[in-house]
Amino acid sequence: MASPAFRRAVAELSTMTWRPGMAVQEIGTPQRIAPYGVAISGDLSDGTETIGTGRLILLHDPAGNEAWEGDFRVVTYVRSDLDKESVTDPLLPEVAWSWLTDALTDQGARHHSLAGTVTVSFGQGFGQLSNRQSEAEIRASWTPFLDAKFGFLPHLRAWQDLLLRISGRPPLPNGVVQFPGRHD
Repeated sequence: MASPAFRRAVAELSTMTWRPGMAVQEIGTPQRIAPYGVAISGDLSDGTETIGTGRLILLHDPAGNEAWEGDFRVVTYVRSDLDKESVTDPLLPEVAWSWLTDALTDQGARHHSLAGTVTVSFGQGFGQLSNRQSEAEIRASWTPFLDAKFGFLPHLRAWQDLLLRISGRPPLPNGVVQFPGRHD
């Protein structure tokens, strides 16, 4: 049976308020990694096109998992197109990783055992692919503290902030509401 902390996390997912332009839907979870899980997919739009995309998965094994150093694990993937100048910046991987660590810190998402990769790619397109842009991708996982005191909402907010940051959109401070309309 799933723990009360997992059931609470699933309930918190349904209460999350997403920023305008974020389209989020629940998707299937990997079946062999953990007995319980919930996953979402999200796309960030600038009003005309998708500018960032990602997935977030919360895994739960009540028996615990030695590799996770706990009984929960958050796994995420976010990606966005970048301009060619940004992709050649040698500091971009470190900066992109700081977007994740800053998002977790800013939202108070208590965690440990953070691990992941930042991939920056640029390919020269030809023909119908000649206008393809470069992209950055962050894949990461961490063990969240989820119990009666610490919930899942800060991790959801941190993931939203990460998707905003990689897409070139600054996250809003807590309590600030964005007005609909033009955001450029």
